[in-house]
Amino acid sequence: MRILYLTQTYPRYEGDTSGPFIRDLARGLVRRGDAVTVLAPHAEKVPAPRWDDDGVDVRTFRYAPQRFEVFGYSRSLERDESMKAGALAVSPLYGLAAVAAVRGALRRAEGEGRPYDLVHAHWVAPNAPLAALATGARGKPPALAVGLHGSGVFIAEKPLVRTAVRWSLSRARLLTGCSPELVDRIVALGFPQERSRVIPYGVDVEKFSPVAVAEAGGDGAAGERAAAWRAKLGVPKSAPLVFGLGRMATKKGFHVLFDALPRLLAEAPEAHWVLAGGGDRLEEFRRRAAEIPGGDRMHLPGLVERGTLPDLFRAADVFVLPAVHDAAGNVDGLPNVILEAMATGLPVVASGISGIPQAVEEGVTGHLVPEKTPEPLAEALLGLLADPERRRAYGEAARQKAVTELTWDAVAGRYREGYEMAVGRG
Repeated sequence: MRILYLTQTYPRYEGDTSGPFIRDLARGLVRRGDAVTVLAPHAEKVPAPRWDDDGVDVRTFRYAPQRFEVFGYSRSLERDESMKAGALAVSPLYGLAAVAAVRGALRRAEGEGRPYDLVHAHWVAPNAPLAALATGARGKPPALAVGLHGSGVFIAEKPLVRTAVRWSLSRARLLTGCSPELVDRIVALGFPQERSRVIPYGVDVEKFSPVAVAEAGGDGAAGERAAAWRAKLGVPKSAPLVFGLGRMATKKGFHVLFDALPRLLAEAPEAHWVLAGGGDRLEEFRRRAAEIPGGDRMHLPGLVERGTLPDLFRAADVFVLPAVHDAAGNVDGLPNVILEAMATGLPVVASGISGIPQAVEEGVTGHLVPEKTPEPLAEALLGLLADPERRRAYGEAARQKAVTELTWDAVAGRYREGYEMAVGRG
């Protein structure tokens, strides 16, 4: 099958943290024998107008002078709650360029006698209406699929956007999403439930693996690099380490962890806490940590290069992500970092919302707590910190689930089944 992706975010280099799930899904399809072309906007650090990414044909398009290219790549939203003024200003230019890029790719493929079977518009807003506009004028258009990944859903529900989204959904043959909630919210706008698919993200279980597994695979330095992370952060070798990772945006829920932090620091005096990631609330969190007794055991290193993340996961004992619905209704689908923690053999404490329960099983691979509730979050974390044997059992079950159900090859197979249905072959 020949597949065209439209996305406003795609990793610009191997360690880039912007949209790695799009790249990993595309690579998984290529390994299955499909041809995948990705259209993404140009941005700083893009290696070339076009490049081969392990078999994925990546092409970028310009939409403004480089200093005004501020759309996509996790730069469009303020705290993931509202559009930034700069991104809003250039969004019409992005839309025009994206439509032209899709039309150009379709035209070239037809001229070569190898037309695309399907166009998958990732992020329902803005890309579903743009892809529908680009494909709708053709005599025999490719099938249109729409992908949901979180922030696009709450934008799609806004009155000024909803009409365009509904129009694009009327032309789509497939709806994919990593969370039942996200899919249900778009189905409510007018898409047939039977043509939707809830498919969790996947994880590279070789890259993200426990120290023992990594070293058994020939990486004899994995344990040393994990220890080096602890030394770099100032965490003693024997201290329990609780790790959280993500953009410092409201929907990640790290503010809830800070609400629980005074109790956590007091009742687990040996434990250290690491929250890694950049974002709009980072400096706020650093100030809060400095104001809490024992707050020097809360480490906020900022953005971490993706290539070093497996070792940071391996340095930890527990993973935490207390995700929430923010005031605007925005919510994550299924954060990749949860899957990466599971593949590394970490027990996970997270909110039981959106797509997270697809991965985290209560009392099996970790604990699910109500969102926005510091006390249940503290209870779950303190319980695991006090019980190393339970941490080990949950971590082993988490690793097993990742290996058997959540590899990118398995996930790509589920997407492929949806694509077959969309083009009329399934």
